[in-house]
Order: sequence, then C-alpha cells, then structure tokens
Amino acid sequence: MSEIIKPEIAEKIKQLEKKFKNSGQDLGSYLDGLLHDRYLTYWDYIHLDTLLSLQIPRTHFPDEEIFITYHQITELYFKLIIHELKQIIDDKLQTAEFFTAKINRVNRYFRVLINSFDVMIKGMDRDQFLKYRMSLLPASGFQSVQFRLIEIYSTPLSNLVNTKERTQFSEKDPLGEVFEHLYWKSGATDKETGEKTLTLKQFEYRYTPRMMRIAKQVQHSTIFHKYLELPEKEQNNVHLIEALRTFDTNVNINWLLMHMGAAFRYLNKDKGEVLATGGTNWKSFLPPSFQRIMFFPNLWNEEEKENWGQQWVTHQFNTAK
Repeated sequence: MSEIIKPEIAEKIKQLEKKFKNSGQDLGSYLDGLLHDRYLTYWDYIHLDTLLSLQIPRTHFPDEEIFITYHQITELYFKLIIHELKQIIDDKLQTAEFFTAKINRVNRYFRVLINSFDVMIKGMDRDQFLKYRMSLLPASGFQSVQFRLIEIYSTPLSNLVNTKERTQFSEKDPLGEVFEHLYWKSGATDKETGEKTLTLKQFEYRYTPRMMRIAKQVQHSTIFHKYLELPEKEQNNVHLIEALRTFDTNVNINWLLMHMGAAFRYLNKDKGEVLATGGTNWKSFLPPSFQRIMFFPNLWNEEEKENWGQQWVTHQFNTAK
C-alpha cells in the first residue's frame, strides 16, 4: 500500500507544477534532476578546496602566506562593501531606513578590516617581509581596483582629485579629464620628472576601461547623489547622517591610518625609508591629513575639514619620541 501524500506536500507539488508550466517547463524533468542530484556539502558550496589553493607564495619565507591570505580576505570584504553600495544606488524607495541599514553594513565590514590590520602590523616577521617583498615588484596594494571602485561608487570624481588641484574641477567637467587628476595617481608619479611608475602604468592599462565605465554609470547616482536625492526629512535623519560620517571616517581616515602603521612598521628606518614595492610615495600619499579626501564634504563643518586626519601627525610624532 503506497504512502498517503501529506496535504501540505501535495499543495507544494501543485505550486511547483504551476510554476514550471508558466515557464514552459515540465515538472517531471526537474524532479528527475533533483532525484539524481548529489547532496550539497559545505565544502562544495563555498568551493573550499579551490579557495585554499589560491595562496601561492613566490618565496620560501613562511610569512609570505600570511601576507597573501590577508590581502585576499581584504578583497573579499571589499566585494561585500561594493555589493551593499550597489544596492543603495539601485534603490528607488528613497528611505533613510534602507539607506542607513546598508551603510551600517558597510561600516561593519570596514570595522572588521580596520581591527584586523594588526595581522599585518604585528603578525609578520619584519626581516622576512623585507626579503620576500623584493619578489613582489612592481605589484602593490595600491593596485586594488575594488578599493578604487568603492571610491567611485561613493562620491563624484571631482571629490577625489588631488588636493592641490581639487578646486579646479567640478561635476561639470568631463569625466575623462577629471579621472587623470585623481589623488592616487599623484601617489605613483615621480615628483621631479612627472613619470608614472610601472605600478601605475600596469594598473591603468588593466583597469581604466572598467573604472571609467562604472564612473559613467554612476555619474549622477553615487552614494553622495543618492543622499541628496532623498526627501528633506529623510536627509535630516540623524542615524543616516551619523552612518555616512562614520563611513567617510572609516574609509578616508581610519583605514589609511592603519596602512600608515604598517608602512612605518616595515618600511620606515632611521636613515630614510624603504621604498614601497610599487614605488609609491607612501609618506605623501597615505596620510589622510595630506589629501583630505571626503566622500560627503557637505556633512562636515569647516573646522572638521581643516583638521581632517590630523591625529596621524600627533600619533607619528609621539611614536617617534
């Protein structure tokens, strides 16, 4: 005697039949596929074996694996951050609640990244780093396109122009022209000759088309624009304003300060500094007080802008004593 099908199961079968009929498909074929399909395992679902095979050191120094793994983890967090920013950009509801929830997620991701930077600062042997780093030339964390995309998704390109030229550009200028003056390009350009480093040349060749395509897509719909498009009541939401200010601080001050800590730990020395692997001018490029990049300048008063990232100067002078 065959088992009696439970009413709730029968109802689900009817719903499935309707679903596949509407799409021109046969439920029986899908059930056959389900019958022969293997059970899903955790390691297959997240492709664990593939993931663990991607750490490939170029030297025999053990700590190089830490360096590679940490940067790969960072890039995965950048991917999650971009995932949230794109949802804000695509949103049509224009509510502070949705906006705040997504920015808070981004802030949690950045908080993890900022707090985890001790893995880089304290978690590697300095002598090993200074040796295996020579096999990385001219690769550099400078070449993280995902971080550049976070900037592009967040604010108009004119807010990302190097500090000396920023007042010369606005959103009315052609994107291609503004793009040539972004602050990070000056960090990989010889101050005396104006020649771009190989690191920058490689990065531009590989990613400029992608960055420009996305910059055009979000030219009038960055996170900055989406905030200004909110109804006035939603714009004035204190939780949203605080979340955006925290986002700005996390990316453009705290994240950079952690990089400065790592650079001083591994690249600074009594008689001058060790050059970064990509040849970047890290002492003039990384300090937030030098570039004063702000995604949402309208959310900061003049005193806050003037003192942007000044804690770096105090910290480094105190450390040097």
